Parts: sequence; C-alpha cells; structure tokens
Amino acid sequence: MATKLRCAVLDDYQGVALSLADWSPLADALDVTVVREHIADRDRLVETIRDCEIVVIMRERTPFPAELFDRLPALRLLVTTGMRNASVDLAAARSHGVTVCGTLSRPEPPVELTWALLLGLAREVPRESAALREGGPWQSTVGADLHGRRLGLVGLGKIGARVARVGAAFGMDVVAWSPNLTDERAAAGGATRLATLAELLETSDFVSLHLVLGDRTRSIIGEPELRLLRPTAYLVNTSRAGLVDQTALATALREGWFAGAAVDVFDAEPLPADHEFRSLPRLLATPHLGYVTAGNYRTFFGEAVADITAYLAGEPVRVLG
Repeated sequence: MATKLRCAVLDDYQGVALSLADWSPLADALDVTVVREHIADRDRLVETIRDCEIVVIMRERTPFPAELFDRLPALRLLVTTGMRNASVDLAAARSHGVTVCGTLSRPEPPVELTWALLLGLAREVPRESAALREGGPWQSTVGADLHGRRLGLVGLGKIGARVARVGAAFGMDVVAWSPNLTDERAAAGGATRLATLAELLETSDFVSLHLVLGDRTRSIIGEPELRLLRPTAYLVNTSRAGLVDQTALATALREGWFAGAAVDVFDAEPLPADHEFRSLPRLLATPHLGYVTAGNYRTFFGEAVADITAYLAGEPVRVLG
C-alpha cells in the first residue's frame, strides 16, 4: 500500500473544513490533519507542519514568508483560500519548488457584513441590545437615517459596486472615489464619481472602504483624512486594516472626531486580549467575519480539494504567481 501524503489544514477556527467539503476522493492519497487554533509562534508552527507535503491556509491568518519556506523542506503544495494572498511570498515558494494555488471566493459575504455593520452603527444596535439584556434604559439613542443620506465608497470594485446597489435600494446618494475610477466606471457601478478623496470624506454621512491594500493605498486614511469626516459621520472598514492609520483611528474614536466606526479587520489577528480596539468607545468591531459564511467556506474548501486533486494528477490549476 502506498504511503499517504501528509496534509495540514491550518486555522480552521470553527472546525468545519472537513464537513463543508467532500474530501473522500482524496482518502487513499492523503492523511489530513486539521489545526483549529492559530499558531502564532513560528517554531511551533514549523514543528506542527514540518512533515507535511501539502498545507491549506485560510486567507492571511498564517503568513508564509520566505523564512518559513526555508524551514519546510517537505512542502510541495500550498493552497490558499481566495485568489490573492499578500502574506505568501510567491517568489520564495517558487525558489523552493512549492506550487501555490488559490480558490474561488464569493463577493457577497463581505458585502452583507458591510451592511450589517453599517446598520448596526446607524441604529446603535449593540448598545440598545445590551441595555435591553442588562435591564438598562428602554430606548436611549436616536438612530441615524439612511434614506436621503450620502454613502461614500472608497473603492468601487466587485464588492464596492454591490455595496453601492444596496445603498441605492435604501434611497441613499451613493458617491465613490478611487485612484483610477472614471465617470463611466462609477456610473456602471451605481455611483457618482467624486474628484477627490477629500471631497468624499467631507460630504459623506457614511464612508465604507473597499480598496485592495498596496503601496499606493496603505494608510490612505490617516489623521488628516479622519479629521475631514463630519462629526455625525460613520466609517466602515471590512477591507484591510492597513488602509487606515490605526493609531490615528484610535485617537479619533477616543476624542470623538466623528460619530463612530465599524471595523472587521486588524493589523494583528487574532486581536491580542489587551488590545485597545477591544475597548475603544464609538467602535463596533467584529473578528474578521467578512468572508466567514457557510456558502463561502464550501467554496473555499471544495476548491481546495479540487486544487489538491489536480496537483496530484500532475495538472495543477489556479496557480498563483
């Protein structure tokens, strides 16, 4: 009987990787180990997956820099969920003979969470729910209206455009800006293009970020930009933490520069227990849930199985880099 290859699935927090996809076609070829806890310590991670020829990772939860490839000589296939993962050093993977494949991803889940957070902010849902459960005051806030208000989208790609359509359904004035956005693309995405980011920030009641993180967009929202927001405005970030200067955001929320923010993404994940973002005022925070739905996970893990199957057949698909 042939020896099975060893495969590790990392950061399966909910323990669903094996139940949301059919791994049975690989039963004779793979010995699969699921790791539910996040392993932040590099030495412990290496010890855990040292003998694995195949590793499946969830988004950017566990980065794969060059130094990690150096320490994993057995690794031959790395599967990342999604088709973009900036935390994987693709050049290092190639130099070590490691094939990196991605999976399909659905745009709808982050759109839906964006609106969950925006509505939660506007109607003070966490505060009012907590008061009800704890025997606090019955109605203590006055919600912000969406109808007739301006929704400013920083980025109007496949996710931003879907957010725009929902905003229009609420009767909002939807505007957008991004470095390369044209009037035609904005109109096709259901928004009016504004000439500058400053104009969007100064005039919007709700601002939602939907840019890809890169050299041009890192900290695109810093202290000067945050100070442009109206005192009654709200900021939502379900994209990447690096788009916003985190120190400036914390200061803005403590000092009340604007009404509030909702964030689903952080520089450090999982967020340390003593991190200030766990206790900042005016902040609605969720633990990077944007892509975490049953449908999306079925896509992620189902495509991971397909990637492994194709690789073992000598015909890898969705190869990155």
